Amino acid sequence: MATLNINGKNHDVDVEPDMPLLWVLRDLLGLTGTKYGCGIAQCGACLVHLDGKAAYSCAVPVSAVGARKVLTIEGLPPGPLQKAWLDLQVPQSGYCQPGMLLAAAAL
Repeated sequence: MATLNINGKNHDVDVEPDMPLLWVLRDLLGLTGTKYGCGIAQCGACLVHLDGKAAYSCAVPVSAVGARKVLTIEGLPPGPLQKAWLDLQVPQSGYCQPGMLLAAAAL
């Protein structure tokens, strides 16, 4: 059993320690804004923040999260970044946009 702080809320999850954070977010917690892309930490579709730093959730096992705070696209507060994203018409298909927004927010 692991307790994860995701978007400011604690969640108890009973998973194997090597389960990627991506699958905990999507399959167990229903936070589907974090996407599966390449599965090898290259494309950024699965990007989340761990204590404010960008991390590829497909490559982070639950055991490595510990007490760090996880932020997904669902927890990113609205602000000027999202407005600029829309104003500049950045989105194309939209599939990887949550990861790209979180990458930009981590800067």
